[in-house]
Amino acid sequence: MKTKITADSTCDLSRELIERYDIGIFPLCVVLDKDPLRDGIDITPRDIFDHVRAGGNIGSTTAVNVSDYSDRFGQYLKEYDAIVHFTISSEMSACYQNALIAAQELQNVYIVDSRNLSTGIGQLVLDAAVMAQDGVDAADIKDKLDRKKELLDVSFVLDTLDYLRKGGRCSALAALGANLLSLKPCIEVKNGKMGVGKKYRGSVEKSLIKYVEDRLRDKSDIDYERIFITYSDGFDPAFIDKVEEQVRSYGPFKQVLRTMAGCTISNHCGPKCMGVLFYHK
Repeated sequence: MKTKITADSTCDLSRELIERYDIGIFPLCVVLDKDPLRDGIDITPRDIFDHVRAGGNIGSTTAVNVSDYSDRFGQYLKEYDAIVHFTISSEMSACYQNALIAAQELQNVYIVDSRNLSTGIGQLVLDAAVMAQDGVDAADIKDKLDRKKELLDVSFVLDTLDYLRKGGRCSALAALGANLLSLKPCIEVKNGKMGVGKKYRGSVEKSLIKYVEDRLRDKSDIDYERIFITYSDGFDPAFIDKVEEQVRSYGPFKQVLRTMAGCTISNHCGPKCMGVLFYHK
């Protein structure tokens, strides 16, 4: 069986990984000043941050619609026997429901609700791509990854709560308190939803060094096959190098992949946000 692996743009995989594994990407839209702009095609994260710094409003994001899913799925099925598609958590977007509706009109299209975001989705997508290359049946790919997604550890530290606040996902009071106290909250994805974990004090760089230590040091249940360091725009490249060196010091990871968050994630999390995303055993 020849299976096509596809995902929403919220998987935040690099161009190199997308091309290496031949992954089909469905862009969500960021709406700025009433203009719908396709994630990674019509707009970049830096465009969003420049717009906000210039006094513009935070954009909103819209799900991939049923028609777009249906059209692309139909095109892929002319070449492939089956499709396995991965969406951002159904708790965060209508993408999953829209993809399901589109899939009902077609045969051999399997939709996986990642219950996650960013390279938490990306972890599942890369596993699926490897399975597809190995000839694993599409239904089996979906079944295996529906189970494996429960092992994901997805979190990130924010430099500012302003973007979440302006986007309606955080109260003004909470944002003010965090900013006044120089707190950098760790956002964790659990049961398909975002919640606040540990709060760090100080600069975001100092907070991230402590955060990486907390997530990885002296842990016995980490799967060392692959880990993502995913970040939004704004960091000095030398600091990202430092984080990678730190990650590698805490375990024998076979793959340490660095990716920049796309427009959808950046629009909600703002600049200088970073996380390490991996599986547990």
